[in-house]
Amino acid sequence: MGIAQWQAGEGPRERLLQRGEHALSDAELLAVILRTGYRNCSAVALAGELLEEFQGLAGLVRADSARLLAWPGVGDAKYAQLRASLELARRQALQVVRASDVLSSPGETVRFLQYHLGTRDREVFCCIFLDSQHRVLCCEDLFFGTLDGAAVYPREVATRALQYRAAAVIFAHNHPSGMAEPSAADRRITERLCAALGLLDIRVLDHVIVGRGREFSFAREGLL
Repeated sequence: MGIAQWQAGEGPRERLLQRGEHALSDAELLAVILRTGYRNCSAVALAGELLEEFQGLAGLVRADSARLLAWPGVGDAKYAQLRASLELARRQALQVVRASDVLSSPGETVRFLQYHLGTRDREVFCCIFLDSQHRVLCCEDLFFGTLDGAAVYPREVATRALQYRAAAVIFAHNHPSGMAEPSAADRRITERLCAALGLLDIRVLDHVIVGRGREFSFAREGLL
């Protein structure tokens, strides 16, 4: 059953229009994106199945594409709709950060990093390069690893910072395990990066580790 077949006032789309998106459950919001279910399964029921199978929204957006596409009622179109929704959220969050001084909006910066890194199934190390007013010049994924880590090279980071003529930088990487606490290796590479960029008068504002629904900030914890 598609959302268009719900009786007036009872479907998630109508509830959203009448009461706002905050009034809908996760399954109902997901159903609005999916639009239709499959034989004898409504869009809301399909959404509920997916949330249960993949252990909530966070698990769903991290789900392997082959596994998700194999689920009854989920085809290329629905998969594309889900990925497009996530990418729109990521781009909106980055746009907000770009429009402001990141030091005045640390919450928005972390929110963007959660969208950008929180769904990755392997470790990714990215850099947000900033100008002298701490406005975003670029966010670039520089190093890619496995579930356990990614090799990070300070010289490459310094080269990219000089290319962008950055005055400051924020480092970020994800922990696919879900834990946000820094490892000994995380602490060592942060020290090496700070030393390398310090020689170039490029300020390191923070190193953020993104876990599942949580994050660790080196700056907030006084480790920079």
